[in-house]
Amino acid sequence: MSNNSVKLPKGYKPSEDEEYMSPEHLEYFRQMLLKWRSELIEESQETINNLRGEVRDVGDEAERASRETENSLELRTRDRYRKLLGKIDQALGRVEDGSYGYCEETGEEIGLARLEARPIATLCLDAQERWELKQKQMRDSR
Repeated sequence: MSNNSVKLPKGYKPSEDEEYMSPEHLEYFRQMLLKWRSELIEESQETINNLRGEVRDVGDEAERASRETENSLELRTRDRYRKLLGKIDQALGRVEDGSYGYCEETGEEIGLARLEARPIATLCLDAQERWELKQKQMRDSR
């Protein structure tokens, strides 16, 4: 199911009055995800360029240690970008197959406000809270 034929009015925002995950809603979130995706790719490219631009032959030990810390931080940042891009791609897949906006666990609506704040959300608030509680209990039981 492709929403490319839907033209959104300038400044369009999904509204609770409209049918939930109507073609307009799906197109709105598709565009939001694509914009976020291209911004992330641009940012991560800058991070990679910064890494490559580093001078490798640092003499002093303290400076070398500091440089290694910066590099490992940048690598972790790149890993975070990669994971986030994966989640954005999955969300775009859900937009295409029509399952976007519905909780993976309960099938309930995730809700427009939550999707506006976190367009890659896959769980409704109740399911998210249950998941977080379970994660916390697992951590506490170690």
